Amino acid sequence: MDPSLRKTLLKRYRVASGKHFRLSDRDPADKDGLPVDGDEGRALLQEGVERLAALQAELYADGRWALLAIFQAMDAAGKDGTIKHVLSGVNPQGVDVVSFKQPGPVELSHGFLWRISAALPRRGHIGIFNRSHYEEVLVTRVHPELLDHQHLPGRKPGHKLWRHRYRDIRNFEAYLGRQGTVTLKFFLHVSKEEQRQRFLARLDDPEKNWKFSAADLAERQHWDAYQEAYEDAIAATATSDAPWFVVPADHKWYAHLVVVEAMIHALERMALSRPPPEGDLEEARRQLEAE
Repeated sequence: MDPSLRKTLLKRYRVASGKHFRLSDRDPADKDGLPVDGDEGRALLQEGVERLAALQAELYADGRWALLAIFQAMDAAGKDGTIKHVLSGVNPQGVDVVSFKQPGPVELSHGFLWRISAALPRRGHIGIFNRSHYEEVLVTRVHPELLDHQHLPGRKPGHKLWRHRYRDIRNFEAYLGRQGTVTLKFFLHVSKEEQRQRFLARLDDPEKNWKFSAADLAERQHWDAYQEAYEDAIAATATSDAPWFVVPADHKWYAHLVVVEAMIHALERMALSRPPPEGDLEEARRQLEAE
């Protein structure tokens, strides 16, 4: 993609400061960042996938940086599909994908960032978090009874607790940046109606029945509470070094395109380079040719 077009696309959805941010101002069906239709968009996506693969090889060879892409969304917003399509061309050896489920007893006996630290990508790698530490200011905020299992000393659910966690997250992500891990955070913004249609599609297609869970409907009843939690979390943790991208997700191909272009932009800004070769190349050639 032309750099000027990429800049236009990403500027539309990038949130680097929470000042004046309102989730209600963002259209989940928006696809006007670029003057393209679905077919053109899919062609640009394929071009982006190939460019991302080339940059991932450079990242691996360079060995100084890591890229962490965090995906958060409501159910059926397309996290799995986005990860699958965006990373379809990269070398699996240079990518670490971690899906964070409900924490178990060992994880609950530590601070909420403990299991995140252990899953961070190594330098030279792209790390993908399918859900993340942000669950601790999203799900736990909508369902504060979950905090009872964390045995926090003298802490009760309230604005002070969430403010402290937002601050901890900002500090943690700033630390990662100083260590060479560039963090991008993607909220796949799907509408309530589109979620309903996707749930129905899962029910109608026998091959997708397994994707449906009664828990999905239960969580849907908390839609407004989740929207408020996401809005506050994004506003409180968006920084220039670890920005959020509020990605319109009603059109899957468009969401994939925004994500891949954001990752390309981040990798290109690293000014990656291959290390110099070890040894005398001409001498190595002479030895091989003499065999």
